[in-house]
Amino acid sequence: MSTTRASGATQQFVPVREIRNGTVVLKDGSYRGILICSSVNFGLKSADEQRGIILGFQNFLNTLDFSVQIVVNSRKMDLRPYLALLEKKMPEQRTELLRIQLREYLEFIRSFAEGANIMTKSFYVVVPYAPHLDAIGAATGFFSAGKRHAGAPGEADFEEDRVQLEQRLALVAEGLAGTGVRAVPLDTEETIELLYRSFNPGELENPIRLDS
Repeated sequence: MSTTRASGATQQFVPVREIRNGTVVLKDGSYRGILICSSVNFGLKSADEQRGIILGFQNFLNTLDFSVQIVVNSRKMDLRPYLALLEKKMPEQRTELLRIQLREYLEFIRSFAEGANIMTKSFYVVVPYAPHLDAIGAATGFFSAGKRHAGAPGEADFEEDRVQLEQRLALVAEGLAGTGVRAVPLDTEETIELLYRSFNPGELENPIRLDS
């Protein structure tokens, strides 16, 4: 099998038609917007603060009349650039004591990284919008396939639908703000990078699902 044919067969399983102005356009005619969210160290909060966060999240969920997907992306942290930077700083130290301390710190970081998986976590909320809902979808809140299967949406249709999606994104961001979480929409480049990692499981532990 040629590389071209293999690539074409693989693309059949990718639900994305295009990414336009930070908006993911799926092959079924529906859209997805993605918010990247800050984190809250819940365990360090007081009991009253924890209750406030829980109540705020409950209120946030109660305001939604559409489904959202919450994604936690865990990735192993690459400390090599940081270690290389520290090594470059070594000759700049003015005293032997500072050089010894920096060398010991470097060895500590190396040994710690070798003995433990240091992970970074990123938090996302995927917000859907389908321009066309059938009777069942409208009643249950689940999105059906759109009617524009044949091709990409026209510019006028896209702009009108994007406004509706942005209103949903703003509603979600406002609701999360009540829990102390800041949410910002991804732009086109950031969305492409996230989706690339999502469809390369070796680089991502929790791939994002856009067809759910």
